[in-house]
Amino acid sequence: MLKFKSLILLAMLASVSVFSHAEDYLKSIKEFELKDQNGNMHSLDDYADKDYIVVYTHGSGCPIARLSVPEYVKLEKEYSQQNIEFLMLNSFIQDDIPRIKNEAEEFNITFPILKDADQSVGRSLGAERTAEAFIIDPRTQEVLFRGPINDGLGYETQRTVVENHYLKNALDTIIAGGSVNMSDIPDAKGCLIGYFLS
Repeated sequence: MLKFKSLILLAMLASVSVFSHAEDYLKSIKEFELKDQNGNMHSLDDYADKDYIVVYTHGSGCPIARLSVPEYVKLEKEYSQQNIEFLMLNSFIQDDIPRIKNEAEEFNITFPILKDADQSVGRSLGAERTAEAFIIDPRTQEVLFRGPINDGLGYETQRTVVENHYLKNALDTIIAGGSVNMSDIPDAKGCLIGYFLS
């Protein structure tokens, strides 16, 4: 447990985010063409026929992001019969494609991890941390939800029993035609994403 706490505290200090909370907390994703860990290109247009896209922010070496991957995999399988695409996005300055590929292989990540080399996609989303999920309507490019997968992981805590399944509940609400009350969703806890000054 002490090792876990130390890793989390180091992750918190690893970089600095330039974003702060604003009224437009739910933003929109910009058009993109990004490479994944296997060198394959992905664009937003590739998913125009999907009902929704789920994007999960990734960073190599981030403890919370690593520990929450199994839950993300579980959700992808649970919604496999729905017309929903699950992706990951890496906007970490220090991560390149080989490093992301190594991380994916080490932790058996089969999702496309899109490398946001110029950080423009992360900026458009307002992504502040790893381990944050976004539900996106690919037709309007609007973000319909952003937040943690659940309340299982904190900076110095790891619940044995998860009480709130934020991403799953949001997906169910949106699929049913509703909208998510973001005032009920806490901030994601993960490693800060440092952005180049613009």
